[in-house]
Amino acid sequence: MALRTSAFPNWFVAAIHAIGWVLIAPCFWFLDRFIATWKSTTLERTQRRDEECYLHPLDLCIGSISFLILFLIACPFAFIGFLLWAPLQSCRRPFSYHRETKTPENETSFKSTEKTSIGFATANLCLLPDGLARFNNLGHTQRRATAIGQRIVHAVHHPQIRIVVESPSSCGELSPSASILTEVISPCHEATAKVAPATANYGSTSENPGATSRPASNEAAADDQSLDSPTTPLNSNHNSNGQEATPALLTRGHSSEDNVTWQVSSLFPTNVDVICLEEVFDKRAAQKLINLLKPVFGHILYDVGVYACQPPCTCSTFKFFNSGLFVASRFPVLQAQYNFFPNSRGEDALAAKGLLATKLLIGKNERQNNVVGYFNCTHLHAPEGEGEIRCEQLNMVTKWITDFQLANTFPDEDVVFDVLCGDFNFDNCSPDDTLEQNHSLFEMYTDPCRAGPGKEKPWVTGTLLEQPTLYEEDVKSPDSLQRTLGDEELRKQYVSPPVPAAGRPLVYPENGQPWIGRRIDYILYRESSLSKHYKTETEEVHFITHLAGLTDHIPVCVRLGIKNDTVNIENENQ
Repeated sequence: MALRTSAFPNWFVAAIHAIGWVLIAPCFWFLDRFIATWKSTTLERTQRRDEECYLHPLDLCIGSISFLILFLIACPFAFIGFLLWAPLQSCRRPFSYHRETKTPENETSFKSTEKTSIGFATANLCLLPDGLARFNNLGHTQRRATAIGQRIVHAVHHPQIRIVVESPSSCGELSPSASILTEVISPCHEATAKVAPATANYGSTSENPGATSRPASNEAAADDQSLDSPTTPLNSNHNSNGQEATPALLTRGHSSEDNVTWQVSSLFPTNVDVICLEEVFDKRAAQKLINLLKPVFGHILYDVGVYACQPPCTCSTFKFFNSGLFVASRFPVLQAQYNFFPNSRGEDALAAKGLLATKLLIGKNERQNNVVGYFNCTHLHAPEGEGEIRCEQLNMVTKWITDFQLANTFPDEDVVFDVLCGDFNFDNCSPDDTLEQNHSLFEMYTDPCRAGPGKEKPWVTGTLLEQPTLYEEDVKSPDSLQRTLGDEELRKQYVSPPVPAAGRPLVYPENGQPWIGRRIDYILYRESSLSKHYKTETEEVHFITHLAGLTDHIPVCVRLGIKNDTVNIENENQ
């Protein structure tokens, strides 16, 4: 589908749509504030109790009555706006494309003789309208969107530090895995300089008065050192004198079985190239993210999805919200296609959840032909106990991805990666999710965290947090959440446990297996769709605590190494 800045075919249609939305927006906002007045987060209730706020019942009464009256006044204008807005959804493209003109094109020379790597991240942000987000124990959507954007930008530009491991087995100077992209200095460092003071802790002054934080550069150094010091004994129970010491937290390590470096990190890695965000439903929050991320990720797809009756001109389910998908990439987007799930039920049917398939331009090869990659993101059906619906959606996902790639792959291109990520809303440990765990998707795509159906690799951690506990001391800051995820006993208290099958007792974990919890955020990749001789392998997996207190999910980052097997075989023969 053609990529244009506006979702509408011409300025006149876009102007009519804008007028309609201006008439609708006040009514929508007053209703949202009315709901938010009655629904408090656990943090707000704790603050009121600590401050002995006796005026809250009066504020509640006055606020709710005021917003209700304003909502009723705005309803006639919203109805007129709806008559303008709804019919135009039939000619609206299902996404908008932001291309940052100030950022130089990240079109690099892709040499087949060199191994390169690309980083992918996914995170569910729960950026619903404020009143609805509070049902997930998350308030202040606009402030959270700003804080999230600031933290991501600040993290991906903390200094790359070269270190020397001072140990008998040290092999000299080590450095972090390099991204395929060269660093864009001017706009990125300007963005970092602007947001750095605000990235320590969201609401840290009032919400976490006793917290202390390391300087960003020190935290970056610690993260980089932990990743790039495989000779350092990780998680050791013995000190240098051979005496028994306090067991170390399991927050970083290297798997000898599959040669994967894994880490529970308090920062986003510096070398993230493409980010998929879910539940970015609120339009103002999406715009805040665009403004903050665009100096770093110059190519952004947002407002992804459809609205009103779908298919158009039918009496089918009315879509109040878009898909919530949001993709930010350092690479230009060549093609994109969106499809929504027609089988959603209940509250999920109010949002246009689906699949966004994109084709990214990575660079040029020695023959000056395009080097491309496929990046697909989705958000599946949420309610528990409805695995049949999710399996149907996984069938649609595989079909849509296949169709998109058949239509957009050309003989003179090199395809070097094919990634599928997002919030799948099922895990690999719950007996209730057995259907999804055994879906054929996992025969097509590789999950670097999965040992098999129903069995995770021992270093994996769950990515869904228990919503009532989001503001407790052990999880409300990046550092404290990092420590909690590294301690199995603490993890049991704050990560969502597996869902038992109906009518059967839950036995978890099995003897000798660690307690992991629900991992519902995935980054998968496959090799069958790549160009001949190209292969991908997992280099690093990060579970990121940087958004603690801002969302109920733990972001995931996977770094894939790309190599040309033909070149490697030739080198070995020589």
